[in-house]
Amino acid sequence: MNGKKNIAKWVDRGINVCFYFCLLVVAYVVLQVFVVTSFSIPSDSMEPTLLPGDKILVEKCATGARLFDLPAALAREEVEIYRVPGWRKFRRNDVLVFNFPYREGRWDSIAFDVTKYFVKRCIALPGDTVEIRGGYYHLRGVDAPVGNLQAQAQVAALTEADTARVVLDSYPWDKTLGWTIQHFGPLAVPGRGQTVRLGREESVLYRPLISHEQGKWLNWREEEGRAVLGDSVVTEYTFREDYYFMAGDKALNSQDSRYWGLLPESFIVGRAFAVWWSEDERGKVRWGRILTHI
Repeated sequence: MNGKKNIAKWVDRGINVCFYFCLLVVAYVVLQVFVVTSFSIPSDSMEPTLLPGDKILVEKCATGARLFDLPAALAREEVEIYRVPGWRKFRRNDVLVFNFPYREGRWDSIAFDVTKYFVKRCIALPGDTVEIRGGYYHLRGVDAPVGNLQAQAQVAALTEADTARVVLDSYPWDKTLGWTIQHFGPLAVPGRGQTVRLGREESVLYRPLISHEQGKWLNWREEEGRAVLGDSVVTEYTFREDYYFMAGDKALNSQDSRYWGLLPESFIVGRAFAVWWSEDERGKVRWGRILTHI
């Protein structure tokens, strides 16, 4: 009789342990999906703000976590991405983690890769007009500086002799416009509901965004002087999504919006706010960086 009681007691304990373990797993998943998650920094493109070997905390709830079909995304299928309502919008100079928005080896075609993450600083918001003049970022109507000014000074100092180590040509890679990382824009960053008239320049600048939103390729037919979306002639377009201009703090070694264009908001994971752990390339802990604010 005592043996049966002992067995029943251990079974009851086992059920309780399994129950609380399942609760912990559910709580962990909810935390990761809706509240905060962690990422490792593999490169130096955000130095000195972030160093290779840093592990950062990224909050999702303030600006709204994303929901999408993860198995379909992993299978490289097209997925709808929904953002849970938050109480804070993304701001200039926020450090954001996002899915790199372009296909491998093709910066003319936006695609969602759930396995590929970048971290950069937000330079321009939807509705902003961004320019680079002499290597420095400028936003029309905004006096406050954006980005890493020391890095921008390094870009400003580049000469033609530096083209062997730094690519000067930039988005949209159009010889007629001739934009470079020293002299870029003006580029109006579109927001949801904003309408633009589609001349040649607008068609070149916004082709990846419009093609992404419509699932049809936008072309500018030079000989006809008009834009064609799929098989239809279009003279203007109203955007369905908000977009952002992103840049690395280490401007001489950063693959960012200067080269690949604008970032759809649905690709943004969240805002990086703290370094919770850091090790150098030898595995030595950088104690001075632990629990530092970004």
